[in-house]
Amino acid sequence: MSLTVTTWSLEQTAPGDLRPAAAPDGDVTIVRAEIPSPEFSRFLYASVGGDIRWIDRLSLTYAQWQEHLTKPGVETWVAYDKGTPAGYVELAARDDGDVEVVYFGLIPAFRGRRIGGHLLSYGVRRSWDLAERWPELPSTKRVWVHTCSKDGEHAMDNYLRRGFKLFDTEVSQERDVPTPGPWPGA
Repeated sequence: MSLTVTTWSLEQTAPGDLRPAAAPDGDVTIVRAEIPSPEFSRFLYASVGGDIRWIDRLSLTYAQWQEHLTKPGVETWVAYDKGTPAGYVELAARDDGDVEVVYFGLIPAFRGRRIGGHLLSYGVRRSWDLAERWPELPSTKRVWVHTCSKDGEHAMDNYLRRGFKLFDTEVSQERDVPTPGPWPGA
């Protein structure tokens, strides 16, 4: 069975483009996972994307995860609510000064608590100052992201409210796959 998927690409071209969200109420902290951990990254990926058809990384081996996570300019920032992982944003620097927000989202139990806008704002700020932590990389010239019709219902609106501007739209057909949940059989 086929699924029609619309993919939107959005960008910011200056740090001043960011319109940050207010911090949510409660004990929400955002911390960089500085030690590359395929186990933790796979947990975040599967837990956030399991109900919205994120499947492209599920078949990666441990070595493939490790290789990706140790590339210069790849960072994972994790939101915690009272010490529990609530979601994450993964950044990846490109050679030309672009930084991609590769993955961003919340674990389903934490959606609707105003954490997403705050986490996205924080991740975008870290995109703009990424070269300060990675001096071998060029300064950030552009931050970009893509989202699609399979993502959460508030994803596109969150990007637009944070100051991203649409620069491309594509429509494609994909094979419809069952939603795997955070682990097989969930």
